Amino acid sequence: MNPDDDLPPTDAAAALRLIEDQRSATARRLEPDARLLYWPWGVAWLVGFGLYFLRFSPDDRELLRLPGWLPLTVLFALLLAAGAIQAVVSTRAYGQVIGDSARRGRWYGCTWALGSVTIYAGLGRISEHLPEDVAGLLWSATAVGLTGALHMAGGAVWLDRDLFRLGVWISVINLAGVIAGPGWHALVIAVAGGGGILVAGAIARRRQRHRQ
Repeated sequence: MNPDDDLPPTDAAAALRLIEDQRSATARRLEPDARLLYWPWGVAWLVGFGLYFLRFSPDDRELLRLPGWLPLTVLFALLLAAGAIQAVVSTRAYGQVIGDSARRGRWYGCTWALGSVTIYAGLGRISEHLPEDVAGLLWSATAVGLTGALHMAGGAVWLDRDLFRLGVWISVINLAGVIAGPGWHALVIAVAGGGGILVAGAIARRRQRHRQ
């Protein structure tokens, strides 16, 4: 080993390159692949809500013969898988981060968990008194609306324009789906929602590569 390798560079350009290399290496180590944070959710929405539309289409049509319990089961299973993937990826990337950033992350995670449990508990008491198609619309529209709102909140907290814009997009298509009515809402969320999340993940990954 050459002992001169450990000496700081004397050339200013070399020093700047060394700093940039170290910055890029740190970013790659601490910043997880954006596709792992976005794409599992996009696939869950695309497949889960897509199956729901095929089974519970508008005007009580059934475009694909499936057991009534299957679409929601698949959707929830994919959502749980997406949440597990995000938890593992985030823990590996940010587990050593401390300070205000770590605190914001913990509080934001608690907001997701507590907000979801509270809303779903309320929906459970209300939906049993509604027609099945209206109850399904209420559940899905509320869940998607919460997702859009929390994405915008996360974008505001971390000044992440991509996350904020995704939240706006989800909120807008959720409104469009609600206006379209039961059945159509699932199609809108599957295609525009799931597809939008997949596109957002690809864009975020491209920007990561550009920064690195």
